[in-house]
Amino acid sequence: MTEGIIISLITGILTFAGVIITNLSSNKKVVNDIKIEVTKNQAITDTKIDELTREVREHNNFAKRMPVVEEKISNLENKINIIERVR
Repeated sequence: MTEGIIISLITGILTFAGVIITNLSSNKKVVNDIKIEVTKNQAITDTKIDELTREVREHNNFAKRMPVVEEKISNLENKINIIERVR
């Protein structure tokens, strides 16, 4: 009777150890997969931020030039009006 209990205990302990080893191995794989996915997503986010930064700078440059263009148009309109009055 005690032999059966000892065998059952050994079997239970070995099974438990197998389950723990399998779970630890699986968890390491999942953590590694998540790290890889986060790294890829971070690279995509960085690329998108760089592109948006470029677009904002381009827009800001355009916004700085617009008043200059408006002033030049106003000057040209004034010159056209003067020319039309002379005719």
